[in-house]
Amino acid sequence: MRRKLTTSVQGRLGFLKYFYSAVDTNPLSVYIMQPIWNKIIKIVPLWIAPNLLTFSGFVMILVNYFLISFYDWDYTASGTSPGLVPTWVWLFSAFTTFCAYALDSIDGKHARRTQSSTPLGELFDHGLDSWATSIFVLSFFSVCSCDNGKTGVSVYTMYIYLSIVLFNFMCSHWEKYNTGVLFLPWGYDISQVLIAAYLLTGAVGVEVWQKPFLFGYYITDALVILLIGKCPDPSHLKKTLKNDSLYEGLLPLVSPLLLFILLTVWVVLSPGNILAKQPRLFLWMVGVAFSNVICKMIICQMSSTRPELFHWFLFPLALVVYAAISGLLGWMEEAVLAVFTALVTAAHVHYGVCVVSERLQSGHGRAALGQGEDGVWEHRFSPSTDTGQSGEVRMVKICY
Repeated sequence: MRRKLTTSVQGRLGFLKYFYSAVDTNPLSVYIMQPIWNKIIKIVPLWIAPNLLTFSGFVMILVNYFLISFYDWDYTASGTSPGLVPTWVWLFSAFTTFCAYALDSIDGKHARRTQSSTPLGELFDHGLDSWATSIFVLSFFSVCSCDNGKTGVSVYTMYIYLSIVLFNFMCSHWEKYNTGVLFLPWGYDISQVLIAAYLLTGAVGVEVWQKPFLFGYYITDALVILLIGKCPDPSHLKKTLKNDSLYEGLLPLVSPLLLFILLTVWVVLSPGNILAKQPRLFLWMVGVAFSNVICKMIICQMSSTRPELFHWFLFPLALVVYAAISGLLGWMEEAVLAVFTALVTAAHVHYGVCVVSERLQSGHGRAALGQGEDGVWEHRFSPSTDTGQSGEVRMVKICY
């Protein structure tokens, strides 16, 4: 029997009691973007499922990423061959970035509008966000990629920037794990300057990123600050801390920090300079790995369960890193990275499908939770497999 991912008794009770709470203090979001989304949501047909909006936005991000990858696989096109990426690609990137951002912003509003808000919808949304965060950044790197070494962003700088962005995203959900409230980072809305960056690139070319902008600094330096955004405020933890135990509060950070350490060791000590030779594969693997770790943190937060100390991904990664830095892989290091990246991606997709499937089976159409003398009971609607029947409502004991 395969392991249950979210449907343990404690986890199911946690999901049943869960409610969404978020705080957005970004003026750009409150005074500009939210009024725009409130108008856009009115034209969305009521019959469209909110999760369809979420998934459509994610697909657009993927399409844009793979399109840019086709023209700029090794992150050198902008620096060495400025005309290699057609202008229409940058304009298409601006369009898909705006659409993905808009769809991600209105899916929750549409769910509340159609009275179909569920914990599964939030889990689906935030799970895809954890992956989309890295894809957004990896796509943008093609705009300001390195050239002959004098200007542009090197692959090592890309790795640092990506790690900081992912760390910022992780900290927001770590805050939520400890406080029950999602304090949205300012970088979420400010990062939409990427739309303007793509439009600027399409209008004047990638050369604009290769020239100093002000006081010897490049535009990319300012954009990186905007991408990183406002870091989490520690005062939130003091005001609304759920756990008094320092160990319990810091437990979700163990696996992400170990993951970053292992990946950094591979980057620094790789005999074959793996990041420079296969930057797109390596950075993609970094984004997928962090997404899987953060997804488990999100599930633990929503289900009020305790996260595992060591994520399963750390063990095979440690073996690969050891084999690489010790020279055991030799010339096969790039091939092993490709296979490992494919396996990690497949495992992450499989994990997501299993989580959604289990949530649908355990919580689909639930009506209420009741406490009886002999345990906790759940009113559950079971759709009929026969086309002539609508189904039945039954009581299911989920805790003794």
